[in-house]
Amino acid sequence: MEDAASPDELINRLQARNLIVLNVILDSGKGASSDLKLGNQKHKGHFQHNRITNQDLVILCRQLATMLGAAVPILKSLDTIAKQIPSHKLREIISDLIKRMEGGSTFHEALAKHPKVFSELWVNLVETGEASGNLATVLERLASYLERNAAFQKKIISALIYPLILLGASIGALLFMTIKIIPTFAELFKGFDMTMPFFTRVLIDISVFVRKYGVLALGVTIVGFLFILRPYLKTREGRRSLEKLEFSLPVFGEFYRAVVVERFATTMSTLIESGVPILYALEISEHSVGNLIMADIIRKIKEEVREGHTLNRSLGESGFFEPMVIQMLAVGEEVGDLTQMLKRVTVFYQDYVETFLTRLTSMFEPFMLLIMGGVIGAMVVGMFLPIFQIATISGGK
Repeated sequence: MEDAASPDELINRLQARNLIVLNVILDSGKGASSDLKLGNQKHKGHFQHNRITNQDLVILCRQLATMLGAAVPILKSLDTIAKQIPSHKLREIISDLIKRMEGGSTFHEALAKHPKVFSELWVNLVETGEASGNLATVLERLASYLERNAAFQKKIISALIYPLILLGASIGALLFMTIKIIPTFAELFKGFDMTMPFFTRVLIDISVFVRKYGVLALGVTIVGFLFILRPYLKTREGRRSLEKLEFSLPVFGEFYRAVVVERFATTMSTLIESGVPILYALEISEHSVGNLIMADIIRKIKEEVREGHTLNRSLGESGFFEPMVIQMLAVGEEVGDLTQMLKRVTVFYQDYVETFLTRLTSMFEPFMLLIMGGVIGAMVVGMFLPIFQIATISGGK
């Protein structure tokens, strides 16, 4: 027996110990059972947010796999998870899944009604699990995939935070010099009857432009992005143009390529390991990779494999994959262990991306300090040149 001030406190305490709460019995002397109804006002505080995060989906997938593995019926499992899920919106979606399944739909058919939450990967893996009778195992693999993907994305974001903060601080320092410091010196120089050096005049003109038209230029830029560039980038042509630009960038182009290939290898390994046929796995990957250029390449590979080509040959003919990847998958196909080779490709590219970001972070700080030191130093020199000139004239007199 556990003592707690409220059912919410008890649930949170048990969840912190990695336990799944099926029911809460209130020791009120009547033996009453609390169903923790989702719409009950006293349990609204249990929901922590109204959005659906990757962590919410991981929890849903992992807990559902655990409960199904313990022979708990799927409807009971979903109902139990819904009572504990921290997302109010996801709770409503789970309730809809339960209603649809009670109405005769299969689990994967119910998931397919919410494509913005459950991707094709979710739907097709669940369909495979239902058909094979190994839904719990498939959900375990899906949960592991989601966890690895979320952890990989967090590493990328964490590695980029510091450079972005340093860049923002540098821009702020430049704006402070331009808006506050330079105008102060400009007012000081007005009291002297002298011709200022060319570099000083350029700095003062830039300062005047920024103070007069900076807000307007920023507004025009924001409006242009929101109403012209952003709608264009949402089109297939716009996305394709942006992706071409990303892949063509020096140094960073290889980084983007590695991220895309890692996503492809991770998805394919999860699908094939779950028993999805390779052609079907390629079709799902085509819609899950999140890159139009890569999706076109996968579509072409899928057609070639359908015609009888090996996967590694089709990958080689695409010209997108490195020889190392092609050789590893060739060995995997030859020994009948393609899943394991795809996992090794995933690990290789994850290590590559992490190493790249680590080096970028370590190099970015001295690079930015050098650039900022040079720019601010040049601005300081530009402001002190007239003072040197005044001192020279005064000394000559």
